[in-house]
Amino acid sequence: MTTYSRRKFLKTAALGAAGLTIVPNTILGKARGYTSPSDKLNIAGIGIGGMGRRNLANMKTENIIALCDVDWRYASKTFNDFPKAKRYKDWRVMFEEMGNSIDAVLVATPDHTHAGVAAHAITLGKHTYVQKPLTHSVYESRLLTKLSQKYKVATQMGNQGNSFDWCRQVAEWVKSGIIGDVYEAHCWTDRPIWPQGLPEPKGGVPVPSTLDWDLFVGPAKKRPYDPAYTPWNWRGFWDFGTGALGDMACHIMDPLYWALDLKYPVGVSASSTLSNLYSPPQAQIVKYRFPARPAAGKVNMPELTVYWYDGGLLPDRPEELKDGEMMGDSNGGIILVGTKGKIMTGCYGMNPTLLPTSKMDGFKQPEATLARVKGGNGNIWDTNAHEQDWIRACKESPANRREASSNFGFSGPFNEMVVMGVLAVRLSGLHRELKWDGENMRFTNISPNDTIKIVTVDEYAVIDGDPKFDRRFADFNALEMANEWIRHTYENGFSLPDMPK
Repeated sequence: MTTYSRRKFLKTAALGAAGLTIVPNTILGKARGYTSPSDKLNIAGIGIGGMGRRNLANMKTENIIALCDVDWRYASKTFNDFPKAKRYKDWRVMFEEMGNSIDAVLVATPDHTHAGVAAHAITLGKHTYVQKPLTHSVYESRLLTKLSQKYKVATQMGNQGNSFDWCRQVAEWVKSGIIGDVYEAHCWTDRPIWPQGLPEPKGGVPVPSTLDWDLFVGPAKKRPYDPAYTPWNWRGFWDFGTGALGDMACHIMDPLYWALDLKYPVGVSASSTLSNLYSPPQAQIVKYRFPARPAAGKVNMPELTVYWYDGGLLPDRPEELKDGEMMGDSNGGIILVGTKGKIMTGCYGMNPTLLPTSKMDGFKQPEATLARVKGGNGNIWDTNAHEQDWIRACKESPANRREASSNFGFSGPFNEMVVMGVLAVRLSGLHRELKWDGENMRFTNISPNDTIKIVTVDEYAVIDGDPKFDRRFADFNALEMANEWIRHTYENGFSLPDMPK
């Protein structure tokens, strides 16, 4: 993209932030902030080669008018799905050329570019759907939360289980007092299903002609292309992804987050297999500590400890499970521990059960108090409920809108919790619980003099039958690193809008 184009885009975005009518008048009724359900949105997809393709298929009730991806080979199937959509590699060019025609955007790029695309889309008045994790950092989550409130657009994070009845059942069970006051929770996943704990790729490989590598790197530090990064394994590198925790916690921890009225943790700690400067560890445990909250329904909300496990690590098997009964399901699960009993679910909060499972014999569901999403039952991979709930919200006026289930007012603070766990893992070399001031997004017990050792080289070879190890550490200022990971420095001409007051 030329320098002129970047400047033109930023100028356009600034004008939009200053005085753009929130919803472009591209569809009948939009001048009044309302779209008839029978009218169709004009949607642009950004990051369309992977999960974005599935999302767009679930949005095909609308007009898919533009498609943007840095890798046109990976995106080719989606291009074929929507042959009339205009194609782009740079989302900034797309906004310049088609901004007045676009009503809503899907963002399914790698984690490190979610916030930049979404934040600028919101300032231009575009309804925004962003794949999970919502953002790469705590600051970015806070920014999207506040921007969505300021510009009154309809938003949704792509944790599709949030639109299903299971999440609501778990919340209703908890608040009806079935297991008493919940004071502990355990969450786990089968992931990563991609390599992690990797050394820095060497690079030096020619960039495929169909890939714009500079646009893939985006706001991250420049580095040479290597096929280890893309099109899929970027989750296994810190600069681009958030590892197994970022990938799956927005699904698995979702039911407990709203069942237990959580917001910011006050403390977080972690342990893991060997991590390094470039790649998340192969397995990790994260411990979050939340303060007591106001009572809800028939239960108190005491101080809560939440544990996260991945990479094959698991919580202790509940003694209430019989031999042969599976803990959670093959993809992961949750165990909530209360003063009167336990609830166990599978991944996405699926198939909740009391423990022991014999308690479900003759169990009467408590009264449903939470509104259900249309289509939010059955096979989670065979419905468009989550995307369509967002589309419904897009077509409602801000004054009378029923927000989508995982709108940024909910998913922004939730995602802050998730990426707090990433911070704990990266700072685990401090060997302490990190105390967190959530309102101000800062750690309160890391001093300016604290240092942390991080692996920068970790190589192994067998030479003439003799193993040779080359593991090197470097010292970093812990507070400087923490602050950078809380709020990333944006490189290569990319930037974020200002945080609303």
